[in-house]
Amino acid sequence: MKFNTLGTSGLSVSDVCLGTMTWGVQNTEAEAHEQLDYALAKGVNFLDTAELYPVPSSAPKWVPGKSEEYIGTYLATRPGLREKIVIATKCMGFAPKSIVVENRKEGAELDKKDGMPSRLDKKSIREACEASLRRMQTDYIDLYQLHWPDRYVPLFGTRSYNPDQERPGSVPIRETLEGLKELLDEGKIKAYGLSNETTFGVCEFVRLADELGMPRPATIQNAFCLLNRSFEAELAEACSPSNFNIGLLPWSVLAGGVLTGKYNGKLDDNFEPMDNSLERARFVLFKSFQGHFVSKQTLGVAEQYMQIAKSKGMSVATLAQAFCKTRWYIPSTIIGATTIAQLKENIEAFDVELDKESLDAIDQVHRACKDPCLDL
Repeated sequence: MKFNTLGTSGLSVSDVCLGTMTWGVQNTEAEAHEQLDYALAKGVNFLDTAELYPVPSSAPKWVPGKSEEYIGTYLATRPGLREKIVIATKCMGFAPKSIVVENRKEGAELDKKDGMPSRLDKKSIREACEASLRRMQTDYIDLYQLHWPDRYVPLFGTRSYNPDQERPGSVPIRETLEGLKELLDEGKIKAYGLSNETTFGVCEFVRLADELGMPRPATIQNAFCLLNRSFEAELAEACSPSNFNIGLLPWSVLAGGVLTGKYNGKLDDNFEPMDNSLERARFVLFKSFQGHFVSKQTLGVAEQYMQIAKSKGMSVATLAQAFCKTRWYIPSTIIGATTIAQLKENIEAFDVELDKESLDAIDQVHRACKDPCLDL
């Protein structure tokens, strides 16, 4: 397992980061602990979670914070492990109403019909951080990320900016940074990162961090996969080591499972499953979740990547994840799995070195149909 440094933070992390967003919905606590045992034994030292997780929130019996709780119960029975691993979690961005905010109170009784506004003001950031510390049974968070901005930005499958959707009264980035600086100064977090951010946002966070005399963001967690390489444009320039030195931690590198090939040939024209092999698949269980990954266009492009992978004697999931390893701007790739067999394949993908022929073939597909899972 190769290790890399996250930006200017000094945090050394494995090529592979174990994502946890299914823990509590698609995975039980025992399964989560089994995944941790396996990943750590394979040399993974980096975990990514969030106060919002598991997702989707539309799932029956969804309770936010369960993923963090499973990490906490794991750490509680393994003295001395905490100092050997790097834990990243996230504070929720803007939402007009969410029970995630109520869940920051210990012992809160949650009702999905209720909820409070989620913002990125100083008070909210502190409450969210302290709740995450409590759930994970730890005194510090290595990398504390803002899950998405407080201001309006195109999110989750959209890329066209619409000024009509700008929200008055967004929390100023300066105030958000002041809240993070307090947590840094108190030792409750070691570094911080952005998520689902834009080039404008990155530049503003860096500018204001410099004004406040605090560290710059170490990372940015944005969507990235063979079906969405939009990061490679001007955002990569801003985050380059020669500029702001902010590492990309890509999420959904398998496009929610589309880049495993499991949906190809098994969905009808209405994207309904045609056999039982998909009964536990994400886009069958939760049809409205990350639906931008499933379309005739994305499945068609996935088929082309499947052919490249087949010609090289590997699965398309291996191809997709090994591709992330070739990107200079990615210090660690977030993977996810619902079974140990999937986890094994995902980790082993980072032992694969793609040759020039494979990379050229990937680029040829990309040039013909760029970022098919995003809107125009």
